[in-house]
Amino acid sequence: MLLEVRDLNTFYVTSHVLQNISFQVNEGEIVALLGRNGMGKSTTLKSIMGLVKPKSGKVIFQGKEVTGFPPFKVARAGIGYVPEDRRIFPQLSVVDNLELGIKGGKLSTKEGTWTVERIYEHFPKLKERANQQGRFLSGGEQQMLTIGRSLMGNPDLLLVDEPTEGLAPLMVQEVRDILEEINKKAGVSILLVEHNLSVAMSLASRIYLMGKAHIGFSGNKEELEANPEVRAKYLEV
Repeated sequence: MLLEVRDLNTFYVTSHVLQNISFQVNEGEIVALLGRNGMGKSTTLKSIMGLVKPKSGKVIFQGKEVTGFPPFKVARAGIGYVPEDRRIFPQLSVVDNLELGIKGGKLSTKEGTWTVERIYEHFPKLKERANQQGRFLSGGEQQMLTIGRSLMGNPDLLLVDEPTEGLAPLMVQEVRDILEEINKKAGVSILLVEHNLSVAMSLASRIYLMGKAHIGFSGNKEELEANPEVRAKYLEV
């Protein structure tokens, strides 16, 4: 087991936004965390990443507890984070944005390390834009840059929050294909929060559905497709 989240409880002041959340991600998997807006999906990722400190429960990564660690320590443990709002540096070039993702500012010499050149192999559009400032990229290109920057930290697990939000259909497909390539060819496990059900279902080996602050369903694509009542309860508006 790569990641285990066990009985996680998180509060925003007095609002109990995560209530005994438990799930797991195994080595090599893409796992989708789905549900309507406001159910706590993004907060779950932030709680794992240390951007929000849980009140109780455990986050165990590669057999070691990282609950409540500050984000830089979670990143150094091997977890990367692709936020919903991308957070690129608009005044910096593509290559400068990528290099900011290197942990501790020093590139690893280990085999299989993510380098700028390797990022360009997976993201050829970024190579074309290498010297352009981030503010001149399209939404899809900014999303690719955010994913690439996270990979520069050489994560074993990538937390990806709404990667296709606001993108044109062709770019949605391209980002979806990139995530699959990173998983299958590069071996990076992914915990995916995604509003686009078809994208999530085409990628994930297992799926968790969130109701308000809790996990209401866990299973594979076939089990979810065979259960219209569950889909109606947790996904339909």
